[in-house]
Amino acid sequence: MKISVSSYSFQRLLSAGKMTQFDCISKAKEMGFDAIEFVGIEPHDGSTREEYARRLREECDRCGLEVSNYTISADFLRGSNGDLDAEVERVKKEVDLAAILRAPGMRHDATWGFRPGEEYRGFDLVLPRLAEGCRRVTEYAQTKGVRTMVENHGFYCQDSDRVTKLVQAVNHENFGLLCDMGNFLCVDEDPVHAMSQTAPFAFYAHAKDFIVKSGSGANPGKGFFGTRGGNYLRGTIIGHGVVPVRQCLSILKTAGYQGTIAIEFEGMEDVLEGISIGLENLRRYTEEVRF
Repeated sequence: MKISVSSYSFQRLLSAGKMTQFDCISKAKEMGFDAIEFVGIEPHDGSTREEYARRLREECDRCGLEVSNYTISADFLRGSNGDLDAEVERVKKEVDLAAILRAPGMRHDATWGFRPGEEYRGFDLVLPRLAEGCRRVTEYAQTKGVRTMVENHGFYCQDSDRVTKLVQAVNHENFGLLCDMGNFLCVDEDPVHAMSQTAPFAFYAHAKDFIVKSGSGANPGKGFFGTRGGNYLRGTIIGHGVVPVRQCLSILKTAGYQGTIAIEFEGMEDVLEGISIGLENLRRYTEEVRF
């Protein structure tokens, strides 16, 4: 089982200007990862995004590190000022970057849903539009040798039943899911149940852990954010929270998953230590599951 790290895991250091995406490559190799997932292309030197992607790919080749996935944001309801055609074309340009990176897959959002005060529409009512956007993108991506997927992410399109409905509505061999075993807690869903529903559609997977506090108690303060149901979550080191990571790996194995597992660290702990401990724990779990 190959283990990757999402560049988002280094986001605190990237945002502070202490690392670049090139530094993420060397650090991931030094830590012992097999691959890296890039979240967006973030030139730090004035390069075009296309040129920067080429150089990232060359640096990965030099270091002997695979690119496991490319991840970007999208919104087929409200993105590009609500113009579906424009949003599809924008996301297609991101597919071109994934192809430059030689990433086998690209994750994009389907929608972030509706803002407070906007007219709310149930998921089934907007499903046809979301499916159209995803299908048009994946048809293009297939010509580039890139598989596309949505993640259980963004609150509105995050529940296991919603993302599986979307995959089935798109109904295309090139389209599947990025299953994030921790993110189901954002919509107060049991990760074991949710993973058992989504694993058969998985193209890619994130290992993530959270500390959970009940919404019936006091707000625990800095570092926590609210779930859709009003509970509190804080990212933490894999193995230090409540996500049953090893059991989720077992579910993926039973479903026949053959892809890469990527760490996405969102904790308050020291970034490099948190990622390193998470990798150590995740490797042990995969060995115990005999993945």
